[in-house]
Amino acid sequence: MFTTRPEIAGTFGAVASTHWLASQVGMAVLERGGNAFDAAAAAGFTLQIVEPHLNGPGGDCPIILHDARLKKELVICGQGPAPAGLTVDLVKNQLGLDMMPGTGFLAAPIPGAFDAWASMLLNHGTWRLRDILSYAIGYARHGAHMVSRISQTVASVKPLFETEWKSSAAIWLRDGGPQPGQLFANPVLADTYERVVREAEAKGHDRDSEIEAARNAWYSGFVAEAIDRFGRTPAMDTSDRRHAAVLTGQDLAGWRAGVEAPVALDFMGTTVLKCGAWSQGPAMLQTLSLLSGFDLSAMDPVGEEFVHHVAEAMKLAFADREAFYGDPNFTDVPLATLLSKAYADQRRQLIGPQASMEFRPGNPDGLPIRGVDYAAAIERAEAMAMAAGTGEPTVSRLGASGGDTCHIDVIDKHGNFVSATPSAGWLQSSPAVPELGFCLGTRCQMFWLDETLPNGLQPGKRPRTTLSPSMVLRDGKPWLSFGTPGGEQQDQWQPIMLSRMLAHGFNIQEAIDLPSFHSEHWVSSFWPRGAKPGKLVLEGRFAPEVLAALQARGHKAEMGGDWSEGRLTGARLEADGQIFAGANPRGMQGYAVGR
Repeated sequence: MFTTRPEIAGTFGAVASTHWLASQVGMAVLERGGNAFDAAAAAGFTLQIVEPHLNGPGGDCPIILHDARLKKELVICGQGPAPAGLTVDLVKNQLGLDMMPGTGFLAAPIPGAFDAWASMLLNHGTWRLRDILSYAIGYARHGAHMVSRISQTVASVKPLFETEWKSSAAIWLRDGGPQPGQLFANPVLADTYERVVREAEAKGHDRDSEIEAARNAWYSGFVAEAIDRFGRTPAMDTSDRRHAAVLTGQDLAGWRAGVEAPVALDFMGTTVLKCGAWSQGPAMLQTLSLLSGFDLSAMDPVGEEFVHHVAEAMKLAFADREAFYGDPNFTDVPLATLLSKAYADQRRQLIGPQASMEFRPGNPDGLPIRGVDYAAAIERAEAMAMAAGTGEPTVSRLGASGGDTCHIDVIDKHGNFVSATPSAGWLQSSPAVPELGFCLGTRCQMFWLDETLPNGLQPGKRPRTTLSPSMVLRDGKPWLSFGTPGGEQQDQWQPIMLSRMLAHGFNIQEAIDLPSFHSEHWVSSFWPRGAKPGKLVLEGRFAPEVLAALQARGHKAEMGGDWSEGRLTGARLEADGQIFAGANPRGMQGYAVGR
């Protein structure tokens, strides 16, 4: 099969990420003797500088890792929870909102990315914090190459920055703002990370104590203090009102990233690992469980049979996501049943030859379906489409510019694996904290304003995130690390990629390059929480007859751009010791490196 680039092969190590600079940073760490955990952290901090429209220091980062020394797979939950003062009563009754805003201060959870990286470094890495952060500090201080999407994003929110978010304008509109192909620096963020390192070294006496001191500087020191101060000034958000942050320094001081076992499902001779039901990750496992009842290998991987069955399976899995997933510390998620063979066998009977237009959660353990208002989600999607069609300047006036995500995969010569998906804290999320050079995330927009729902807002509860790294075991040993940006699409593009690898024998790069697709059938996790029944978008390289056949089955199918679906990356370790890696060519940013 023709591919856009070769699948990288070597034995020493490999790094694949959504930006070539981060991949090269990760590889540089491996070359200098660091392990996969050191490399992933250095690459992750670098992504905050080179993809600021896709993630930031105030964002989130779930991580799945395999520690070869411990012979164990772990999840580090870098998804921060809602602040203690963020309640349904406050938002709904006192502020008079019927939905969490998609931007601004009100939807800010505790920023989880820094502690996720720090926790991984402390317990699994080998490098000192100064060395890890040196790459990101260098790019922030001296400038990083700007891709065109960064300048396009800044342009889309320029009026908001100029009129409302003046602290963001000071960073991102400086000297005309970032221009494609030029270097652009964020010296304030460089100062922040340099101060973190100085304070860590002043208070720590060895590597471990330095990392702990850095965590304290972030969550109970000068970073938390600056966030607390700045968030008290109300800022404009997508509600067309100004709201102050509920997040306080006290919220940050009491939080650390959790560590837990991944959720697992056996599929086609492998074991697939995902984060828990505080993420949408188990929806991918449910999709695979449903697909295991079909002969995927007999289907054309770019044919209408394959697309139809995968899309219909995803509709059922994501309906269950909306009805039953939420932070397991606050809600009983019937995950064992949802991932059981018996449940999949029952649900699979709903997949027929025609596309379903219904929203069909199941009935695991006899649980009632609570509060899933699909009709309202459809109305919201239609209203937003009409507003866009009449030229309503929602993006420029209110900053309703959607963010995206990054991903990193690393395998080192010792057999350590990392799959990490940093996101949020996008430059367009909320006003930049002027002393810090970054802004807060808005993941709390994913909560419903009904605390009785699985994903209903409660203080201290994790919003159900779309961030969803993946790892796959073969014969009980780690085999594949992969993931993608894409919000709702993360757990659509990933099962498509894995199914094509396992059922059709494609390698990583081939599976990434093949034309993909996504559905928008279910309720979106992002403001304004819309749904588009039956909508199915095919990448433009699908054959026209495939589109026609899917439309004949009842799908509201349409063609997108030729290279528009997915930003996947992946790395795998084979039994002979060879390490392979691949990265998405779409957008001309992702790269895999290795030797």
